[in-house]
Amino acid sequence: MFPAVFLDRDGVLIENRSDYIREWSHVKILPKILDALAGFQREGFKIIIVTNQAAIGRGLVSSATAQEISERLVKTIKENGGWIDGVYTCPHTPEDQCTCRKPQTGMLFQAARDCSLDLASSWMIGDAWTDVQAGQAAGLRGTIMVRTGRGSAQLRETQPGNITPFLVCEDLFEAFNIVGQVLKDSS
Repeated sequence: MFPAVFLDRDGVLIENRSDYIREWSHVKILPKILDALAGFQREGFKIIIVTNQAAIGRGLVSSATAQEISERLVKTIKENGGWIDGVYTCPHTPEDQCTCRKPQTGMLFQAARDCSLDLASSWMIGDAWTDVQAGQAAGLRGTIMVRTGRGSAQLRETQPGNITPFLVCEDLFEAFNIVGQVLKDSS
């Protein structure tokens, strides 16, 4: 079984857009992402993107286009020295009340089955309360909210009552450094 780092996509790896990422030209990779991804891979983590994409359910982007965007993102990351082991997408809207849309744990549990992941050794890094909630509900070792994307705005909002302690980092690169420090301190 492998430890994993579960990453939200929009706001963690790429710039978030209030009108959704609807085409490849909307994708802008955030600074130091490739260094963080290469670092997680060196540390032995499987790197899994878990992303809510309500734009599909709302008919704003087709499932095929959303898949193409993810595939091009993974290809671009790999061509530039980073790494991604898998991408899991929830196409539903919040109103659908599915089991895959974060804060539900469906995508994390599916990835764990598919990739032989040890959830108790894994981390969730996101820019929304729903990311933290999903990671904690899945029993992950730790959860991190980054201030990129929606993170800073989320942190100014009332914290949901079911959240236990979590870490806050400026961006994914700082999150990588914090996870690395936690690993050193625990060994």
